Amino acid sequence: MVQRLPAASRPQRARDRSMVLVPGAESQMGSVAFYTEESPVVEVVVPDVLWLMHPVTNAEFAAFVESTGHVSVAELRPDPADFPGADPELLVPGSQLFTPTEGPVPLDDWTQWWRWCPGASWRAPEGPGSDWRDVAQHPVVHVGWEDAAAYAAWAGLELPSEPEFEHAARGGLEGADFAWGDELHPGGAVLANTWHGDFPWRSDDARGHDRSSPVAAYPANGYGLFDMVGNVWEWTRTRWTPTHLRAGEELPAAPAATSCCGGPVRPQLAEGDRMVTKGGSHLCSPQYCRRYRPAARQGHGIRDTTSHLGFRCVFRP
Repeated sequence: MVQRLPAASRPQRARDRSMVLVPGAESQMGSVAFYTEESPVVEVVVPDVLWLMHPVTNAEFAAFVESTGHVSVAELRPDPADFPGADPELLVPGSQLFTPTEGPVPLDDWTQWWRWCPGASWRAPEGPGSDWRDVAQHPVVHVGWEDAAAYAAWAGLELPSEPEFEHAARGGLEGADFAWGDELHPGGAVLANTWHGDFPWRSDDARGHDRSSPVAAYPANGYGLFDMVGNVWEWTRTRWTPTHLRAGEELPAAPAATSCCGGPVRPQLAEGDRMVTKGGSHLCSPQYCRRYRPAARQGHGIRDTTSHLGFRCVFRP
């Protein structure tokens, strides 16, 4: 049953958001059936958490930027001190953009389908000439961890932890490979936005979702949450660890204050710091990446922005 809490119990900016309560529980996190970083299976205890029903959209992020003047990571010139020896002419604002290849390529070289695109950002999700308004209800992408944390602080919310995310993504179905059972397409049903066709050059998605899709375009899970697997990867507040052998540190949301010069205050994080991302994306394919599962996880550099990584927020009542 989808549970909702009264809006009055939330901070002012969060009161108009559609949120559902995921009951806390003792739960299992991880898997030994797919990738090493998902092991071992560990017991975790998660609290009651109120979740946004879908990832933050371009339109919602635009409202945050308009209110605060926030400048996202992808819109900033990289600090030369973080990239010693790099050609200064290459240190320009931009982001990593998925670009299909013209035909089959070896799948052990991701640089075949990812390219650095100057000018790509949340405002121009497919690079210069594209416009977020054309995909206003799609998840915002090209956002770094600090951007996600700043949005959460502005909204009176937080980023979820890794255990909270996995527990919520399962939708109450413990031990299954997928959020809906042990088959990717039960009875032929397509229940999440993942890659269909020959990766990374041919998309055969029958619904025309060759990249991201509007939020809530696929069925909700058992807790009433949309896009917890597929569509875009999502940031968590948990530092990356190579396995579940030790718990990752959980970081607080970024402060909502601004510096004396009017710019955003960013957490004291280093360029190489990595956080856990969860959920997989529209680029996950059985041929290459089977991370469209609740247990799936990756470590992502805090400022490594891409066209398939977004976020959503939670409130802990």
